[in-house]
Amino acid sequence: MDRKTLIRYLDDFLVVDQFRDYCPNGLQVEGSPVVQNVVTGVTASAALIDKAIALKADTLLVHHGYFWKGESPEIVGIKANRIRKLIQNNINLVAYHLPLDAHPVVGNNAQLAKLLGIAQAESSDPTSVLATGAFSPPIKSVELAERLSQTLNRAPLHSAVVDEIKSVAWCTGGGQDFIEQAADLGCDAFISGEVSERTVLLSRELGIDFFAAGHHATERYGIKALGEHLNEKFGLDVSFVDIDNPA
Repeated sequence: MDRKTLIRYLDDFLVVDQFRDYCPNGLQVEGSPVVQNVVTGVTASAALIDKAIALKADTLLVHHGYFWKGESPEIVGIKANRIRKLIQNNINLVAYHLPLDAHPVVGNNAQLAKLLGIAQAESSDPTSVLATGAFSPPIKSVELAERLSQTLNRAPLHSAVVDEIKSVAWCTGGGQDFIEQAADLGCDAFISGEVSERTVLLSRELGIDFFAAGHHATERYGIKALGEHLNEKFGLDVSFVDIDNPA
């Protein structure tokens, strides 16, 4: 399909214009005007680009792209190497950050809820990256830790405070600072990707369980689901490539 048509569809599907983000969403590096072979992955690292080249992709669709707010604007070093590979191989780089976190169907939060068996509450704010829901029936705190470990293939850091969990809030990736908001909502537990030194202390003092399940691990599934959606809707050849990252 035509690249412009694809980007226009994705921008509308992910309601990009409703978000204030830390990076540009959509087409970041221009390559082939025709899209047929798409590789999806979490982060546009050199390793993922090399895999896209090996798979003869014309488009790389990721959650973490380039040109983040506050970073140096010079295209040198690692950034130059990555962009050079894309341009030399005529590969489009397309990235969606917060819009992919929050999407109610293919988003990172929605996909994590599906994997963990959380009944997700409807949100009145389509741009909110903090999701809330519940386990029915409630589950033991240690059971949720084990479910995260088995589902994401990564043992979570667990600040155990309560014994049983019914209400839960979560934000994939680097969302650990939403823990106070989760506690204010009366949730029994909060799940995120990352942890800070202060997070565990807040968990104990707020009386809320906390799980840090990995930034990469919690954000594998949104971009995978988005690629599968494109395959089903447009018949594009889509391959999800998971470049291991323990963070």
